[in-house]
Amino acid sequence: AWWNFGSLLGLCLISQILTGLFLSMHYTADINTAFSSIAHICRDVNYGWLIRNLHANGASFFFICIYLHIARGLYYGSFLYKETWNIGVILLLLVMMTAFVGYVLPWGQMSFWGA
Repeated sequence: AWWNFGSLLGLCLISQILTGLFLSMHYTADINTAFSSIAHICRDVNYGWLIRNLHANGASFFFICIYLHIARGLYYGSFLYKETWNIGVILLLLVMMTAFVGYVLPWGQMSFWGA
């Protein structure tokens, strides 16, 4: 239903954390071997291609759910609850900063997860 985007966000966040942990078990952060470690994950790790795709596409779905959650709050006038709304804005900024750091983390190069 329309009001359950919070639970979808929780499900997305849990799946992002789990797939990120599984990917990090095989990822090498060395500048010379980062790309080949991604190729190794996709080719040699059992269901590595699936885990990588779930992680990359799950991030997009996570942000879609966030924007729908915000849109629902705007539609129903939840911005009138200033303290709750401000906490939500802070959480949105933290999520955006975390996503940015996770995207450029491998040695300052664009991430190979979604490439």
